[in-house]
Amino acid sequence: MTDPHHALPILYSFRRCPYAMRARLALKVAGVEVQLREILLKNKPQPMLEISPKGTVPVLQLPSGQVIDESRDIMAWAAMQSGGELLVASENVAQTWLDINDFEFKQHLDHYKYADRYPERPAAFYRSAGERFLMRLEQQLQLQKKAGVPNYLLGLSLSQADIGIIPFVRQFSMVDQPWFESTGYECVKKWLHYWLGSEIFSRVMRRYPQWHASEVPTIF
Repeated sequence: MTDPHHALPILYSFRRCPYAMRARLALKVAGVEVQLREILLKNKPQPMLEISPKGTVPVLQLPSGQVIDESRDIMAWAAMQSGGELLVASENVAQTWLDINDFEFKQHLDHYKYADRYPERPAAFYRSAGERFLMRLEQQLQLQKKAGVPNYLLGLSLSQADIGIIPFVRQFSMVDQPWFESTGYECVKKWLHYWLGSEIFSRVMRRYPQWHASEVPTIF
């Protein structure tokens, strides 16, 4: 008898990685089932390295054998499976937001989170650099609030801009939560807390054991 699980894509993931998090969010929102292979970054499985030698997560292997190993490409693929529900991500404005997040904010986030590795500047300096993105988010979300949709970064519904940015703002907020909660970024805080408290985020952040080839597949 054919194992129906073999017809599902395979997703290599690491729970706390924001790139893997955004991929899982996109797949879950799109209603795409996958075989989830939760890995440890310090002990990467050989099957993953064979299909994606760069060794980073997420990695999605489709039943056809095609490999998608960039988070934004996985998000785009998931959007195509969603019947157009998330295709706002193909618009230039959403891509611009994701570019700023990935190529500017992420650098400041890493310096802030691991400030001890960059002793030439205090952590507050790196935090201040990252705040420039929070300010832009706050301004955008204030416009959304006036339009009556404060929980969405763009338009009238959840988009890939939300999905792609939330994991990184979450990480930034967790470096010093008392500081973050004391800031005046009220719309950003409400937007973040809304999604972090949502059922879909809870499902995406469920803990799974490390994957072993001999075990029954975990369906996500």
